[in-house]
Amino acid sequence: MKYLQEKEIDTKDIPEVRDWDGAVRGRFYRAVKKPISLRLDADVLAWFKTRSEKYQSKINEVLREYMRRHQ
Repeated sequence: MKYLQEKEIDTKDIPEVRDWDGAVRGRFYRAVKKPISLRLDADVLAWFKTRSEKYQSKINEVLREYMRRHQ
């Protein structure tokens, strides 16, 4: 498959978007996930599981917040 260079792409027939009201940044962005094996204390895992069906995502969210606060 040949990819076009930026200057080779013809965009003359595409209307310019002038009204960006309602646009949402990152709407279709999905972070790259990497499966790992992680050992957690049983009570910690049980606590997360009782609070959310998506407990793995919640653990990730908590770790991300910790990471942001400790940069």
